[in-house]
This record gives sequence, structure tokens and C-alpha cells, in this order.
Amino acid sequence: MAAKTGGQLIVEALETHGADRVYCVPGESYLAVLDALHDASIPVTLCRQEGGAAMMAEAHGKLTGRPGICMVTRGPGATNAAAGVHVAMQDSTPMILFIGQIERGMREREAFQEVDYRQMFGGMTKWVAEIDHADRVPEFISRAWHVATSGRPGPVVLALPEDMLVEEADVAQPAPWTQVETYPGLTQMAELQKRLWAAERPIAILGGSRWSESAVAAFTRFAERFALPVACSFRRQMLFDNLHANYAGDVGIGINPKLAARIKASDLILLVGGRLSEMPSQSYTLLDIPQPSQPLIHIHPDAEELGKVYRPAMAIHASPTAFAKAAEGLQPPNDLKNAAAVEEAHADYLAWSGARPQTPGALQMAGVMDWIEQNVAGDAIFANGAGNYATWVHRFHRFRAYATQAAPTSGSMGYGLPGAIAAKLAFPDREVICFAGDGCLQMTMQEFGTACQEKANIIVVAVDNSMYGTIRMHQERHYPGRVSATELVNPDFAAFARAYGAHAETVTTTEEFGPAFERARAAGTPALLHLKLDPEAITPAASLTQIREASLNKG
Repeated sequence: MAAKTGGQLIVEALETHGADRVYCVPGESYLAVLDALHDASIPVTLCRQEGGAAMMAEAHGKLTGRPGICMVTRGPGATNAAAGVHVAMQDSTPMILFIGQIERGMREREAFQEVDYRQMFGGMTKWVAEIDHADRVPEFISRAWHVATSGRPGPVVLALPEDMLVEEADVAQPAPWTQVETYPGLTQMAELQKRLWAAERPIAILGGSRWSESAVAAFTRFAERFALPVACSFRRQMLFDNLHANYAGDVGIGINPKLAARIKASDLILLVGGRLSEMPSQSYTLLDIPQPSQPLIHIHPDAEELGKVYRPAMAIHASPTAFAKAAEGLQPPNDLKNAAAVEEAHADYLAWSGARPQTPGALQMAGVMDWIEQNVAGDAIFANGAGNYATWVHRFHRFRAYATQAAPTSGSMGYGLPGAIAAKLAFPDREVICFAGDGCLQMTMQEFGTACQEKANIIVVAVDNSMYGTIRMHQERHYPGRVSATELVNPDFAAFARAYGAHAETVTTTEEFGPAFERARAAGTPALLHLKLDPEAITPAASLTQIREASLNKG
């Protein structure tokens, strides 16, 4: 076996464990890795900024269940990438970030762009390490793969000293990574069956990661047999077919009040994979802490999450994939007492998501969503970041299949565009639609160049209301009429996209949207539709003026 450099061993390890792609912004601190990638089988996507690169890697991990790989340079490169690392941590997404590092002999001198990454990332990753010797590269990367994917998945950061990357070592790679599953015990499943038989108002809430297409199908069959209403946690709507008869809606921001009431009145909550954190729990009001008044059965792949916030009546340490498989073996009762409630819950969801509220202005987002629902395939992938514009997707789009949603539960602005690019590269045969507000888009707008360079033919729907809409909404509620630091002077987004050679149009009325989308779809290039939305159309439920007047009247 010939000796190889640390850089070559890293790329060899990535190939061994089945890395699909590397998202990167280049830097001189890891030139040896870039050189080794030149002859590798792994595609490399060159991004414009490290935050966008890390978000692409996170979206890849979210949609595939395999670690998204990101490489950045030291110092500013690492601090920029932190935005994507934070998303991966809060969203429980497998991701590995490689950071170029100063030479080993220069430590503790505040060398050029020196950062202690253990301190910097220690609070928002599962593991941070520095590979000091080339002969330990296979060991560290194997461990990184397993840490990132096991239990509650999350990000791992590995720092790569520049001189280590040119150091040679003669060392073999271990066996390729395989997913470690944790299965529920037979006694637990028998106890679960008894509790389900006794329950009169049960409901399931699906969330988190560690799911798969087969797991979603298995849980669907289980829900059908037990007449179980199924809700999905915030931005996890792809975990259950929204048009299935058992679907009850999403437990997120702006929850259907009828669904919230159903959860509060439940006599058995089956929480599978999720954590029911601040957003889905409606600021921790759906369940009491630490002892919920509703009997809670919490299924999670990480033992440390069980009882961390809510004390469950029954805790099952298992991955969603393993649990869904085991749940198919349970026997339903002869009398399905909850059948009428399932039908009612689904009817409530259809009425809630089927509403088409009118808002001020010639461009109606309800009309835009109506056109999309009628003209976009069920396997299309929707990506978005954070902002009031996302409400239109979350409430009115009906997700039909697994791996069709790339959205940050962490509420990170700027995610939609990089998320859409990663989705298109991972699933090139599927339509990918990015929704982005004007403020959200400008956080990572430069990555549109990445889409064009990669020929990732996404369609960006840029919703422009000339403000940071969510913050302005809260301003008007709490400080009515006192607008501060929320107004935006925006560019011509369509002209920006055309400058890259992409297809772009400006849409000012509802009627213009459908034909413009069809032309974008047929263009054969990345495309952007610049939607000019009336600033008054701040939410589906109330205008900006109505929110302000309500606040003034309250005061």
C-alpha cells in the first residue's frame, strides 16, 4: 500500500463512506484536499459564500438522510458557515463540515485567521475535533459519519491543519458506513397496543429526522389500521400524505385552532421522532412542562431527548424507521372508537388549507397557491427560508410525498435558495420550487450564480413586499406606527437573474402568474419570478393596517 497525503486520505474516506457531493468555497488552507478532489469520483459544487454552501449540505442531509458534506477555509470561512451548522443542529440533520486550519506549529499565537473551533462550535454541534495526524484520518472520518447519523442526527465539524494535509501516511480505510438503527422492545410495543386500545381521542404527531420513504409508508398503514389522526410537526409536512384520509394538519406557526384544540383534548399523544420544541408546541403551551396533562408516548432515536423537556407516560428509545416497522405488527381493536374523529380531523384540515383568503392588491397569493396546487406534480420539492411569505406554502400547499420539503425548523432566513439548489442536484429529475421573500432571498442571493453554474434548473418565486415582513408585523403589534429598520429598497430581482443568463419575469397580477410559471418551466435554465406583492398583504388573515389598528385599539 502506497503512502498517501492527508488530503488524499480524506477524499478516499469520503468515497469509502459514499459521499454524494461536496459543497465548498475554496481556500488555501485546504488546497491539498481540493487537489485530491480533482481526480475523485465525487462531484464538487462551487458555492459563492460559505453560509450558502453549508445550507446546501444541510438540505442534502435533510432530503437524503446521508451526511451533507461542506468544505470551507479557516476563520471567516468557518464563521460564515456557522449559519448552516446551526440549521443542521436545530433540524437534527446529518452534516459534516471540514474546515481548513492553521499549521500545527503556529497554534496559540493568533496566527492568520486562527480560531479554536472546539470553542466556537462546541455548543451547536454533536462533535468537534481536529485531525492532528494523517494516519488518523480514516478513524476520524468514520467516527464523524457515525456521530452525524446516529441517535439524534446533527452536524460534526472536523478541522484540518494545513501541514497535516500534506503529511503522508500508509493506512487503510475501514468498512463503509451503515446506518445504526435502534429498535423498540417487544414489551414496549405490547404496552403501546394496550394504551391505543384504551384511548378514545388519540393523535399522532410526526417530526424530526431518521425517516425514510418506506418508514412513512409503514406508519401510514399503521395509522389506517388504528384509525389514528396524524399531524406533522413544524416544517415536517412531507412525513405524511396531506391528502390521506388520516391527515389532521401541521403543528406549526399559525396552527389551525381546531387542531390545537384536538391535541389539548387528546387522551393519548404519540410523538414520533420529534421534540415538540417552541414552534410546534405553540411556545410550550400545548403540553404542560415537565408533566403533560395528556398521556404522552414519546418515540425518539436519542435516549437523551426522552424526558428532556416533557416527562412521557411511556418512553420508547427507537428510530422512526425502526418504530414504524414494528408498529405494523400491532393488532388494532375490533371497535375503532376514533373513526369519526379521524374523518372530522381531516375535514378540518381540508377546510383550513383549502381556504382562499383575499388580501389587498392585484396579486393574490391565494391565487398563486391555487395555481400551483392544480399544476405542480406531487413529487415536486418545495424549499423556503423564513418570513411571512412562507405561511402561504405551509398552510396552503399539500405535501404528498417524502423528501419534498426543504425548510429550516430553525427559522433561518436565506435557506430557500441554497436548499433548492441542493434538492435539484440530489433529485435532478424532479421539479424544485424555491419560495423566498425579498429579505430572505438577499441573504444568499449570490447562490443563484451557483444554480446557473451547475445548470440546476430551479424555479425561484421571489415574493417582494419591500420589507422584512415578519419583523414589521411584530412591530405593528407591539409598537404600532413606529416603523424602525424594517423597510427595504430592493433591486429588480428579474434583472439580476437575467444577468446570469437565466429566465426571469416580473409578475404583478394573479392572472400573470400561471403563464409566467409555465414559461419558466419550459426555459431550460434556472428561472426567477419576481412577484410584486402589496405591502398591506402581510398575512393571509390580516392586513398591515388591520394589525396596526387592532394594536392601537387594544392600547
